[in-house]
Amino acid sequence: MSNTLKMPTERRERTKQTIAKLLRERQKVLVLFCQVAGLEPYTPDKHKPVLAQLQEFCQLLVDYSAFGHFEIYDRIGRGEERREHVATVAEALYPRIVETTNAAVAFNDKYDPSDHPLSLDQLSEDLSMLGQSIAARIEVEDQLIAALMERAAA
Repeated sequence: MSNTLKMPTERRERTKQTIAKLLRERQKVLVLFCQVAGLEPYTPDKHKPVLAQLQEFCQLLVDYSAFGHFEIYDRIGRGEERREHVATVAEALYPRIVETTNAAVAFNDKYDPSDHPLSLDQLSEDLSMLGQSIAARIEVEDQLIAALMERAAA
């Protein structure tokens, strides 16, 4: 196989693998989000299990948010995406991704129990707002995934 045929095929395969990993990370975040939300009411007798799941959730949430930036948007921002339509879609969607990433980081800063004592008084409300942010992120990511896969499947 010639290098000219091999390189685009390898890039398409890398794109597919990156998207598959993003979707696996997303699924893990959604499962843990539901588990943490299901622990309500956040009473002192449930404090310990909530803290353990919150810590795991916060870590996954940050990893998932960072993955989109470092594995997808940074690559596009560095000019490594050759398809102009993908770069255009990514540029249009990037501000919404930043908003959702900021929401995830703010939630993590407030609720990661590994670095400060917690108050769970607002956890239910904060989870609700975070859920809306995650839903918005999924919508935006799906638009980018569609653009990435448009020709990657070829």
